[in-house]
Amino acid sequence: MRESTLTPKKVPAVSTKFRRIQTPIPAPGSIPILEALYADEPRSMRGQGPVCWDRADGFQVHDAWGNTWIDWSSGVLVANAGHGRPEIVQAICAQASKSLLHNYCFPSELRAQLVHRLAELSPKPLEKVFLLTTGAETTEGAIKLSRTHGKAVGGNRKIAIVSYEGAFHGRTLGAQMIGGSPALKEWIVNLDPDMVQVPFPDGFRTRDTSFDFFLKSLKDKGFGPDRIAGVISETYQGGSAAFWPVDYAQKMRAWCTEHDIVLSMDEVQAGFGRTGTMWGFEHYGIVPDLVCCGKGITSGLPLSALIGRADLMDQYPPGSMTSTHTGNPVCVAAALANLDIIVKEKLPQKAAQVGEVLHAGLREIQRKQPDVCGAVMGKGMVAGLHIVKPGGTQPWPELANAIWEKCTEKGLLMFHPVGFESATVKIAPPLVTPKEAVLEGVAVLGEAIEEARNELG
Repeated sequence: MRESTLTPKKVPAVSTKFRRIQTPIPAPGSIPILEALYADEPRSMRGQGPVCWDRADGFQVHDAWGNTWIDWSSGVLVANAGHGRPEIVQAICAQASKSLLHNYCFPSELRAQLVHRLAELSPKPLEKVFLLTTGAETTEGAIKLSRTHGKAVGGNRKIAIVSYEGAFHGRTLGAQMIGGSPALKEWIVNLDPDMVQVPFPDGFRTRDTSFDFFLKSLKDKGFGPDRIAGVISETYQGGSAAFWPVDYAQKMRAWCTEHDIVLSMDEVQAGFGRTGTMWGFEHYGIVPDLVCCGKGITSGLPLSALIGRADLMDQYPPGSMTSTHTGNPVCVAAALANLDIIVKEKLPQKAAQVGEVLHAGLREIQRKQPDVCGAVMGKGMVAGLHIVKPGGTQPWPELANAIWEKCTEKGLLMFHPVGFESATVKIAPPLVTPKEAVLEGVAVLGEAIEEARNELG
């Protein structure tokens, strides 16, 4: 990933209903802030564009120098209900004013309300909720509970965790070992031999999307159901926005049930309406055994949850599976307000409706630039536009990066291209983004692709 330059670049002025660019990029006034961050933060934090956020509301991000962007990042898929929702801000302030900012695992009425609400929103038999702080903690929890169950029913041989090539489940040790990017786990060296990845059935890089190919891939690696404790998959792959085929998902559910294998869906990016349904796995017509969720659970504050079957969640005795900040009162207040918004404003349904406009626009871009726009994936308000070199499926990260930079300069904000060797333009607007703003964003993206391509030659 290329680091952003701190030299301001003069760019054309932009002034529309939803966008405003009136300074060079990065804004000259932001340079001291960026320099301070470069000096005091690790280099790994420099992956995103040089846009210094000052405030954000709804589907827009503003800096302190008069520039406004349409946000197609949702702050990495967090702001489902929109940035800075007054209802969420008020809930946070009201809870903070009570002077209860932390209570560890000691009981609180607020935590009881949230776990009950999440259990109510989850299909049976998902009925127990473990509140945590980050998405990675939930995937670590899924690994732990899956292996514990596997050992209980099959002994020490039944401990394998199956995940997918290209997957991302977080940046902690276990989460990276089940992740599907070899580059992200080179530092580990002694990888767990019972954590195995198989091809993801996206239909683009992996043409064979049959469940038989999944079984063959496992067999080729020396794994059968007698060795497997759990299967974990993102509901859609975060780096590509690719979903399982429905038939594949249903056969996976039946196979896991037949062999007493725990099926976990990582909904950290997909949950709370993002894909056009409350839970992304609803598109498959299945219910997993464990669900990992976070990000959009509060639309702003750090909170996550592992939701699952009672028999799996209750495997550990009191005091042995806890978290310091479990159910932080301020974060819980934000989550309750956020869930009220999502349900009352029917944001999953809105995501489905406006998502149709988004995906139609992206398919039109692909129609106009078919040799470099290899595939459009996703559902609802998440999409991945896969940029390839002309004539095939080989990723073209240089073009993807140039498109991203052009969009930033034009007032359309996305996070850096991810997935398929960092050549996927990831699109994830807040669910409250109106159709008119989505159409404007699509037009900007189309312009950016054409300009970037012409400049690269």
